[in-house]
Amino acid sequence: MNHGHLQVKVWGDWACFTRPEMKVERVSYPVMTPAAARGVLEAIFWKPEISWQVREIWVLKPIRFFSVLRNEVNQVASPGAVRGWQKKGGGYFADDAENRAQRHTLALRDVAYIIKVDVALKPHADADPAKYRDQFRRRVTRGQYHHTPYLGCREFAAGFGDPQETDRPLPETSDLGLMLFDLDYEHDDQGRGVRGKPRFFPARLEQGVMRIDASLYG
Repeated sequence: MNHGHLQVKVWGDWACFTRPEMKVERVSYPVMTPAAARGVLEAIFWKPEISWQVREIWVLKPIRFFSVLRNEVNQVASPGAVRGWQKKGGGYFADDAENRAQRHTLALRDVAYIIKVDVALKPHADADPAKYRDQFRRRVTRGQYHHTPYLGCREFAAGFGDPQETDRPLPETSDLGLMLFDLDYEHDDQGRGVRGKPRFFPARLEQGVMRIDASLYG
């Protein structure tokens, strides 16, 4: 059930909202995805009683790409491997030649967005929804967060605050093609989470505003 409308302005020097179909190189969508917007919102304010439903993303600055070559690792340490190292010794060394790789990233520079969002109560919640809306507004105004918000990649930290009256979306209209909406996670017979399945939607920028159909949230 829907309970109100909120907005927050986010910005940063760099951003990369990676297209999942790119297997080796990182290539960013031209606009922040709903999943990335939700990540920023949850970094600012998260409660198990609510979920975020992004309605609009306003693009405030011209879309500009840049290319960078970064050192990345080919594998990450699994929780099981870490538990084994605790018992038997050993570890993971990212500097090993076989673990490192240089990959190109096509990212965005100097970005700013306004996220317009509804907060929805989950079935088990029974508090007044105004409580959560007010808490979110206070945290945005004060610059408080649970963990540092980021723009697609953790190294691309995001600033955030209240939108200004002078903020206007970019006067640009274009089809963005299929964009990642979010990942749907399922569980196996033992109740363990399995890898998320990506879900896409046809995205379009209308005078600098990307609108997300409420029906996508089911």
